Amino acid sequence: MPLIFEPDIPAFLGSMLRIITQRIEAETELRRIRDRIHDDQVIHKEATVREILQAVKRTGDQALLHYTAEFDRQELRAEELRVSGAELDAAYQQISKDLLSAIRLAHQRITAFHQQRLPQNWVQFEDNGVVLGKRYTPVDAAGIYVPGGQAAYPSTVLMNAVPAKVAGVKRIAMVTPPGPDKALNSAVLVAAQEAGITEIYRVGGAQAIAALAYGTQTIPKVDVVTGPGNVYVTLAKKLVYGNVGIDSLAGPSEVLVIADSGANPAHVAADLLAQAEHDPLAASVLLTPSTALATQVVREVNHQLEDHPRRTLTEKSIAHYGLVVVVGSLEEALELSNDFAPEHLELEVADPWTLLEGIRHAGAIFLGYATPEAVGDYLAGPNHTLPTSGAARYASPLQVEVFMKHTSLIQYTPASLQNVAQAIDQLTEAEGLYSHGESVRLRVQPEGGLFAQEDPGSPG
Repeated sequence: MPLIFEPDIPAFLGSMLRIITQRIEAETELRRIRDRIHDDQVIHKEATVREILQAVKRTGDQALLHYTAEFDRQELRAEELRVSGAELDAAYQQISKDLLSAIRLAHQRITAFHQQRLPQNWVQFEDNGVVLGKRYTPVDAAGIYVPGGQAAYPSTVLMNAVPAKVAGVKRIAMVTPPGPDKALNSAVLVAAQEAGITEIYRVGGAQAIAALAYGTQTIPKVDVVTGPGNVYVTLAKKLVYGNVGIDSLAGPSEVLVIADSGANPAHVAADLLAQAEHDPLAASVLLTPSTALATQVVREVNHQLEDHPRRTLTEKSIAHYGLVVVVGSLEEALELSNDFAPEHLELEVADPWTLLEGIRHAGAIFLGYATPEAVGDYLAGPNHTLPTSGAARYASPLQVEVFMKHTSLIQYTPASLQNVAQAIDQLTEAEGLYSHGESVRLRVQPEGGLFAQEDPGSPG
């Protein structure tokens, strides 16, 4: 069924950002963009990642140094893997006071948000003598991966380290690829220290994930690995899951903007480009019922790209995974958005709260004309490590619980065990598990059972 749209959309010769007006075509393109990382090339990359993981598992530091030389073009010695205290101290001298203040503000706001998410232990005393509860404890050690390459990400340090700290994790190790001359970005090192991390290693890629999962002579293993990275990092996390816990399998970044005729086209264009500049695989999508806005946004994208400092990379992203869809209504935009399940969803409409009820799947929702996705990237407070590539249908943002596990608490008195003994006996007999049933029967029998002993009672 074709969309209802305003007529006479002008053609933009040379424009890389396409405008689509037909529902079937829009659904097909959105599906292609959503599934962009699920291709045959991933199978070949997975074989490479398996080889890297096995090499690190077998030879430890030796493999780390080999792959760092091969992939990052940096020749390291084993003693150079861990960042020294002198380098950490020097990082503070290499950033501005304004940047330090911004990092501290972001740390404060992210911490405040995640403290609200800290789960509480609970115990419930039932009238029948049964005590049930749940006890939360942090993992002993967490590893966080911070990407390098195209840009430096002090914000990613904070978004991964803060919830681990709030959870109470005692040991947090950070890995990040070395840059030219083996150096690490000063802002990244400062953000780590502000978050309480001083165990930092200059190693990246699948080999870094392997080191965290299996341990090497220099890098002790951890219990949970979090943080985004390229396809090799993502595949490595997928393959080590089971040896360690992970947060998610993050893909390339994406934003979907739903905008009405009141949205500012320059603002919308900047928001689309803000995702496109991340990565050639990043996706930027606009859904709007306004043909006028659609055409103005395309003009603005072209204009803002003219002097863009990351123009080549951004143009590639826009050309392959940028899209404008003219929809018949905002309700139709919600349908397409729910099918896409975006990582970031911006509601640049006059009354965004009226649309909220219709949104079922999104990693983070940004409401109103004055809420660009960038505020969530840096210091709004909620985590910016979000489900991508449609995973918002079943997954959630990185949160404190990723660094914790809960343990069930159960206590029965002799009388309460007696009350359920017959039901348990029936179930154990149905499953053919004799000793399961016997473990209850022996406790409730008249002689030699618990009733012949002193009742140990219950806490409280």
